[in-house]
Amino acid sequence: MKIKTGVLAFVLSLSSLSTSVVFAAETDSINIYFARHGKTILNTYDRVQGWADSPLTSSGIETARYLGAGLKEVPFTRFYTSDAGRQRETMRVILQEMGKPNASVTELTDLREMFFGGFEGLPNKNMADAAAKKLDMASGDAMFQQMKEGRIGLISMVDAINQSDDKQEAENALQVKTRMQHALNAMVQAALKGGDKNILAVSSGLSMQMMISDMTDNPEKNKPLANAAVVKITYKDGEYKVTNIGDLSYVAKGKVIINKGQ
Repeated sequence: MKIKTGVLAFVLSLSSLSTSVVFAAETDSINIYFARHGKTILNTYDRVQGWADSPLTSSGIETARYLGAGLKEVPFTRFYTSDAGRQRETMRVILQEMGKPNASVTELTDLREMFFGGFEGLPNKNMADAAAKKLDMASGDAMFQQMKEGRIGLISMVDAINQSDDKQEAENALQVKTRMQHALNAMVQAALKGGDKNILAVSSGLSMQMMISDMTDNPEKNKPLANAAVVKITYKDGEYKVTNIGDLSYVAKGKVIINKGQ
């Protein structure tokens, strides 16, 4: 499914920043590569990690290196992360592997992971069980099974997390989607003005899924994104198209390249 810029701009009107795109149709595409950050300490401990943060593990750094090597041939001219340390660290490793350690990186707070409110730092199981209860299910495992079967969508799960947060501070699906699409639109506007054709952004898994939730009918959008997985979006003639979801081929390619060089 393609999403027209006008539709996206309407959604983004919820934000204080105007994001209308009023450029002439482009003959060339703009490719936006969104990569999930490398594996972190909190990922390893299976803890909730939204606006809470932790460093990459050694395996997370290694995977980020593979991703950088696998993406090296793509002529990127713009780079983005949020202000989260794990995203910054992932981008730093990628750029080092690309041979571009001094490349300028723009930080957009809209690229942060979903804020999980009072669940931040707690075991993921606690949050999943609480969300499942809101959906009248016995456990998080039961909820994930129904999601796997396509009986429950990702948006329902995210909103259940929001509704089950005792602090009443967790974001809902619309909030995450709106700010992520706001960031996407801002990147494309800058690319249109600057003539950029390839953009690399490091973000986080659930926020990336929310971003594309209404941009494609591909059921892969509901599956968890692995660390360093890539979601590719193409912009052309006022339309966005999600072309790849959860792509690990760049990591695999980079692993071969690095291992051959050792």
